[in-house]
Amino acid sequence: MNETQANNPLHGITLEKILHALVEASGWEELGRQIEIRCFTHDPSIASSLKFLRRTPWARERVESLYVYMMRRKQQAS
Repeated sequence: MNETQANNPLHGITLEKILHALVEASGWEELGRQIEIRCFTHDPSIASSLKFLRRTPWARERVESLYVYMMRRKQQAS
């Protein structure tokens, strides 16, 4: 099982941690610009965003992709 997760950058990271990291890095306004989802643009909160993202696979994929992109950029800058 470890071999299948070895190259997965999201392994062991919860959706909540991903959201907190994205909001901390860019804020709700910028997050709403990058991924146009109503839960990011109208009265955003971690709880409402988690609820929506857990029910909506396409939106979750976009958030996870943005997180992976952000982490790779941070890693390259170091």
